[in-house]
Amino acid sequence: CIVGDRRLLGMSYFLGLLLAAMAAKAGLTQIALLASCMLVMAVATVRQASADRERAIALHRQDLRAQRSDRLLQEHERSGRGWFWETDRQGCLTYISDALCETLGVPCGSLIGRAFTDILRQGDRQAGDGERTLGFHLSARTSFAEIPVCAALSKEERWWSISGQPVFNEYGQFHGFRGSGTDLTEMRRSQAEVTRLAQYDSLTGLANRIQMLRSLEQAVAVRHGRPGECTLMMLDLDRFKSVNDSLGHPAGDALLRQVSQRLQRVVGDKGLVGRQGGDEFKVLLPRNHDKASLELLARTIIATISEPYMVEGTAVVIGVSIGMSVCPRDGVTADALIRNADLALYAAKGDGRGVHRFYAPEMHADAEDRRQLEEDLRRALAGDRLHLVYQPVVSSGKEQVTGYEALLRWDHPTRGAISPTMFIPIAEDTGLIAPLGEWVLRTACLDAAQWPEGIRVAVNVSPTQFANPGFPSTVMNALATAQLAPERLELEITESVFLNDDADTDAMFARLKALGVRLALDDFGTGYSSLGYLKKAPFDKIKIDQSFVRGAAMKGSRNSAIIKAIVSLAEALGMDTTAEGAETQDELALIRQLGCSHIQGYVYGRPMPNEDVLVAHRGGATAAAPKGFLSSRPERRTMLRTVAVHHDGHVYTGRVRNISETGALIEGLWNVPPGTSFSIELAERLVVQATARWSKDDRMGVAFDRPVDQAALRPPARSLAS
Repeated sequence: CIVGDRRLLGMSYFLGLLLAAMAAKAGLTQIALLASCMLVMAVATVRQASADRERAIALHRQDLRAQRSDRLLQEHERSGRGWFWETDRQGCLTYISDALCETLGVPCGSLIGRAFTDILRQGDRQAGDGERTLGFHLSARTSFAEIPVCAALSKEERWWSISGQPVFNEYGQFHGFRGSGTDLTEMRRSQAEVTRLAQYDSLTGLANRIQMLRSLEQAVAVRHGRPGECTLMMLDLDRFKSVNDSLGHPAGDALLRQVSQRLQRVVGDKGLVGRQGGDEFKVLLPRNHDKASLELLARTIIATISEPYMVEGTAVVIGVSIGMSVCPRDGVTADALIRNADLALYAAKGDGRGVHRFYAPEMHADAEDRRQLEEDLRRALAGDRLHLVYQPVVSSGKEQVTGYEALLRWDHPTRGAISPTMFIPIAEDTGLIAPLGEWVLRTACLDAAQWPEGIRVAVNVSPTQFANPGFPSTVMNALATAQLAPERLELEITESVFLNDDADTDAMFARLKALGVRLALDDFGTGYSSLGYLKKAPFDKIKIDQSFVRGAAMKGSRNSAIIKAIVSLAEALGMDTTAEGAETQDELALIRQLGCSHIQGYVYGRPMPNEDVLVAHRGGATAAAPKGFLSSRPERRTMLRTVAVHHDGHVYTGRVRNISETGALIEGLWNVPPGTSFSIELAERLVVQATARWSKDDRMGVAFDRPVDQAALRPPARSLAS
């Protein structure tokens, strides 16, 4: 080390010469002293050299660290994770990272010399207080950290987190700011997405249950001492489950998305649409709305949702029921409005679905009554308390009974006869329709096996039964148990089975037809898809709905033209026809004239128990004779008009059969107790108060509280789908 140090080498050379000169002239004492001095100087020189070397090494290491820091900072800038900036004392940029300039899409040279705040959006509402806080620190010349700001020069919204500190020289004079920034854009987008998912349904994009509840609570909040005003609609899709089960969950999800789009289109900016979950939706309408506008919106929603859908290449038709509660009339809290709207929805589904209902206090009792009726129906099915009656079907040419339609009846031990329109929907909602339908099929086959050989039995098949892959096996077992020939069983299938026009529907028709049973299209003209499906569905018969038959003989009625068209269509396709609901002999004559092959209705007899059927065919007799009125126009004016019957907050649909100035015959409401009072909407702006005087099955005679001007009653136009 000494040899390698130039200072030590020079000193050693000098001392060596001095020592040699002194040694030649001095004694030993002087030489020893001189050697000691030289040793001290050598040690000092070595120590100084060592210190210098360590200082040089430290400086070199510091240099390396500085270079490494520079590289890391450059890599940090290039990575886009962060950037650096510097300003002078006037706040103008003297340095800005290239990476930031590239992000903004501007050359760095154009930013140098501009105010630092020029690249930030000032006063943006979305930015909150970030910019104002930054401006405060820049003016006060104080340090700041991680202040969120929004970029001003970017075409798309970008957010940064800015940090910086003031720079002062050795005299304490302010020279500007230096700092860094990071991009918050993706983080804020992620946060926004998390917030959105917390408030909106991921499948449909509608407000979710939490957001709807929050919005409802805000709508009912007390302001100035008074609760808010709003309307809550609860919606439940009809027949959605069958679509989901038959086409699969992906198809069900696609259908829900289409439903949500239609709902948003109808409601628009009038309110907030949300998804409750499953196939349930909500609509929140802020502010006060009159009943007429709410009813109009509800009817529009029902009509729009009921239009056909195309899901994965399959035509699908569903419906919707709506229950409504109004604040503050029906409750002043969110929980009360939800509960009462749900009760109204429950009532709407009980009224046959596809309708809307407003909440009424008695619905609590109605819901309990329906629950009790459900329990009673379960016990009736288990205890064999149900029974069948049979209505004759007669050939129009020979007036011979060719078959009977099996109709389900329930005589409740305390309530008496309960209308099928009341307990069948309960069976469908609770899943009882499958065992109930199987019982009807099995019992009808056993009864028919006792009839003469040429007489068939017709059994109604629900859409739920038809969608069950095991239904053909159920039919085969019923035939085998009763030892009934397959051609003597006729399955009546409504147009609602075509709502899911898919391969499973075609396969079910093929399997049933392979058993040898007959297939009839029931209630033709009242639903969807029948005309198109008749081309390939293997039906043996078309049943013309009674709404076209009743009143067909009246002067000016267009029903006869509709019946004639249906008969011509059936003949072209090689199918029989049955006209349902014939009651008078002039209707009977018209139906024969129009070419219907079979007739069913009160004109040939009311439904009867199996014992009476056996008596009627004792000895093999099959002849049938018409009964009842000769004319469909007795003393009262005969008309067919659908009317709304209001009673205790409920709205029922009835049909006016005969009417005079003082009363009317109304069909469609079963077993109405005499003395019941209600109001009837006979026509637009014509509402009368009435009282039931008598009732039998689905008919009742009513007396008006005041005379009605019949000139104000004009028969409404009809259509094939009505």
